[in-house]
Amino acid sequence: KVLADGGYTGEKFAHEVEFLIKAEVEIAKRNELHTFAVLPKRWVVERCFGWLEKSRRLWKNCERKTNSSLQMMVLCFLVILLKRF
Repeated sequence: KVLADGGYTGEKFAHEVEFLIKAEVEIAKRNELHTFAVLPKRWVVERCFGWLEKSRRLWKNCERKTNSSLQMMVLCFLVILLKRF
């Protein structure tokens, strides 16, 4: 299941996700009254981006090859996991 914001509503997005990763899309909808309510499992991806921004090496992309940038991101997540445990 892919949890997405209301900006990703639409059949085209749902079909593409289903075609590419074989998962269904669930859209997190807001209340009609716009009152604050905690929604379960929301914004996990944004939290990961916040963790990545703490790494100085990833502030600017100075790598010549995209594979090097990808490996630096993997290394950064590995450091985050090792610090947690």
